[in-house]
Amino acid sequence: MARKLKEVDAVIIGLGWTGGILAKELSEAGLKVVALERGKMTTTEADFQVPQVRDELRYVQRQEMMQDAARDTLTMRNTAQQEALPVRRLGAFLPGEAVGGSGLHWSGGTWRWTDMEFKARSLYEERYGRKHIPADMMLTDWGISYAEIEPFYDRFEYMAAVSGKAGNLRGKVQPGGNPFEAPRAREYPLPPLKTVLSSELFAGAAKAAGYNPFPRPSANASRAYTNPDGANFGGCQYCGFCQRFGCEANAKASPHMTVVPAAMKSPNFELRTHSWVTKILKDPSAKRVTGVLYTNLLTGEEIEQPAAMVMLCTFTLNNVHMMLLSGIGQPYDPATQAGVIGRNYCYETRTAANLFFEDRHFNPFMSAGGTNIVIDDFNANWSFDRGPHDFVGGYIVSAGNNTNLPIGNRPLPRGTPAWGSAWKQATAKWYGSAMGISSSGGSMPHRSNWLDLDPTYRNVFGQPLLRMTFDFKDNEHKMNAHAAQIVNALAKSMNPTQLNTASGAPQSWTVVPYLSTHNGGGTPMGTNPKQSAVNPFLQSWDAHNLFVMGANVFPHNGAYQPTGLVGALAYRTADVIKRRYIKNPGPLVSA
Repeated sequence: MARKLKEVDAVIIGLGWTGGILAKELSEAGLKVVALERGKMTTTEADFQVPQVRDELRYVQRQEMMQDAARDTLTMRNTAQQEALPVRRLGAFLPGEAVGGSGLHWSGGTWRWTDMEFKARSLYEERYGRKHIPADMMLTDWGISYAEIEPFYDRFEYMAAVSGKAGNLRGKVQPGGNPFEAPRAREYPLPPLKTVLSSELFAGAAKAAGYNPFPRPSANASRAYTNPDGANFGGCQYCGFCQRFGCEANAKASPHMTVVPAAMKSPNFELRTHSWVTKILKDPSAKRVTGVLYTNLLTGEEIEQPAAMVMLCTFTLNNVHMMLLSGIGQPYDPATQAGVIGRNYCYETRTAANLFFEDRHFNPFMSAGGTNIVIDDFNANWSFDRGPHDFVGGYIVSAGNNTNLPIGNRPLPRGTPAWGSAWKQATAKWYGSAMGISSSGGSMPHRSNWLDLDPTYRNVFGQPLLRMTFDFKDNEHKMNAHAAQIVNALAKSMNPTQLNTASGAPQSWTVVPYLSTHNGGGTPMGTNPKQSAVNPFLQSWDAHNLFVMGANVFPHNGAYQPTGLVGALAYRTADVIKRRYIKNPGPLVSA
């Protein structure tokens, strides 16, 4: 029988970006807060120092910082007619497992999603008519606006030392930035990072084609910086060990060196590592949650932690899994389209070209997550007419080194032998003389893409694994084909010696090669409880004292990386809890 502890004001499940933000904000407001993290404690001094941190074999190939798929994973299939099989080794996406979560090993891309996403259903119907949106596409408005979120974007950017160049200051377009971004109240806290040769060549080609290149905004400090909470950042060293690594210089923003230490300064906050939450508990009426059940992984003891509020802050897929395991909300049924838990799951589309130059040397081992140059002309640019191309959504195109290390990054011209002396010679020749141009595109919700509990396979605690049923649909294929045309045209204009063109051919999604950790949906937000799991303040429709964070609340996935929006939404939720919910607990939005 589980040992029952004294009730606290809030229990946080998972201590990554969202958990860290809520831990700091709520404990500073005087609430007694306990955070439960299944992984270990992390510090830069103990975990990310040279030489140990610069180990591609350890961190990339052996995935030391990632979730242990031997203990808990998911099963995957493309259609309901297939048998879902367990993912035995993480591939397409890499959830973290430690204090800091995936915020430890991300590359820093930080974007402001706009009303182009938040009001997608309304905007597309207004411009193109209802028939432009496929009948099986479950596109919805999010119930929020950019104007509401802008102050919280600002808070996240200044906390996370985001480097970039504003493209729209208070409605006035600024040279050097993204001309299609929504208006911001002030500049980024830091200027952009340095460019690298590949990004400079791409910028020249994009300008010549009439596009609008700009530096990718990124939470990689371009110089030393102290954030409003007193966290000290070092300037980026362009060491090349960024994505999938912790940062030795504290230049890449991470929860473990920003919001988590700030929370730990409060006597109201307690962190318990190696604590695996197995269930969110409900009262008999099932109208509110009462706490969580978890196991201490070091002792094996099962513990009940009662709480007045529960904050679900784990990785996107794990949040959905926890909701299903806990029986909170109605699971989604693709046959009837009833239910909301598991609904609107989306990944992202991507295609890329590799360019090889006899007379260029890129030094790919010198890079950072923010050295990319980007064009947004086919995403946030609403003047780009989707009508003739018959798709919903958009994509960005970019180039620049990002953790191009020699074990995992060996681009070779098509037709190169896969082994032997010729392969070795080609690897040596092209490693430093190749660059890539890639697109990152949105993914829209479809009735036959969803998440549920697997009937066969179980995790280390005997609980059903999460089952993913997902594949790209015609909308995503059309968008990716358009992106491939743009990528290839830019690549050819740069006159490479050899070129592996981007593919625009329809392909089924696979979980094997890494693409990005940008999963979205599963517990979507909205104003209609029949179509959403949480309201616009990320409060569960089914239990008013349960708040669900992360990209799992996105009703669809976009071209941008999700972390900037995830962080902004967490700050917004913390704000409304402090201003309204604590004073008068209950639903913040009427159903």
